Parts: sequence; structure tokens; C-alpha cells
Amino acid sequence: MSALTVQHESRGGDGWEDLVRLWEESDWPEGCKVEIIEGIITVAPTPANMHNLITAKVQRQLYTVLPDDWDIHQTQSVVVPSRRGLFIPDLLVLPSAVLSESGSDSEHHVPAAVAELVVEVTSPSNASHDRIAKAAGYAQAGVPFYLLIDAFATGGPTVTLYGEPGGGVYRLLRAGKFGETFHLPEPFDLKLDTSAFPTP
Repeated sequence: MSALTVQHESRGGDGWEDLVRLWEESDWPEGCKVEIIEGIITVAPTPANMHNLITAKVQRQLYTVLPDDWDIHQTQSVVVPSRRGLFIPDLLVLPSAVLSESGSDSEHHVPAAVAELVVEVTSPSNASHDRIAKAAGYAQAGVPFYLLIDAFATGGPTVTLYGEPGGGVYRLLRAGKFGETFHLPEPFDLKLDTSAFPTP
């Protein structure tokens, strides 16, 4: 199954608040991942088993190096209004206190800028969003690190770390293939073992 898009026409103003309200108040299919990507609501099917296995393996390894006052979330929404984006990263690392603070306008999302790391694992239906639109959105928000795990890359499954955001773009910090040990720098200092990542 591929992702569906829902185009929303604004009735005045820039429409961002209306779009977010539609996202919050609509009755979307249960189990689907519903995001706003470049101003378009996108409904993606439940991730495949391979996707979930990779996500679980990364999460387990990250927990071994995180401070006690940081958490990992799989369903937390983040917003990048300047890019008309509301994303649900596969993994989101942020300080525990963020979700209990009242700095957000919504109980359903937080600013992407509060993240320390976002991880996206591609699926056939969303790979281009993860590679392009979300990378630009996370960079625009100033998220320090973006880890892209791309099982569907043209040259074979890859792991890519982006960082040092500036001017709405990331610098490529390192890239590797599935099966290699992949180093995440401070504040993580993690040797991520990708040898058990399943491939399509």
C-alpha cells in the first residue's frame, strides 16, 4: 500500500493553523501515520515488519547511552511551521521535561527545535519524503542530528548522519552501509551496530 495525500485549500490567511486543526480533529484511519509534508496531509500505512525491527534495534542501542533525563519517542509529532511541516519521526530523542512544559500551543505536538536527534527509517511509500522534505524541515528547525536509515537507497541499504544545520540545510557528517558499525558522535558517542538490520 502506498501513501495517500489530502490537499487542503485554505479559506483565508496562510492556512497553517487551519491545516494543523484539520490534522488534529479529523478521524484518520487507525494505525496509519498522518503527517503534514510541505503543506499537504499525507496518510501512510502501518510500517512493515522490517521497518519496525530496524527502529527497535536502534532504540535499544540508543537507550544504553542516553542521560536519564532524555527519552525516545516513536509517536510524538513535531512541527516546523516555516516549512509547513508536521512530522512524526520514527524515533525522536529529546529531554524528558519538554513534553511536560507548557511552551507548545498543542497537546499533540512540540516544536522540532527541541529535538536532540531524529531518526527516520524509509519505507517504499515515504522514502522521498524522508530524504528530501523532512531533511530540509529538520535542518530548518535546527535539529542537531538527523539519522536517515534508508533500506531502499539506489546503491543498496545505507545509514547517513546529517548535522551542523545552517541556512535550512544539513552537512553530511558520515555515511555507511548496512552491516557496518556506525559511530554517532557526542552527546551520544554510540557505536551503532547495523549488522542485524534486515534488508528488503
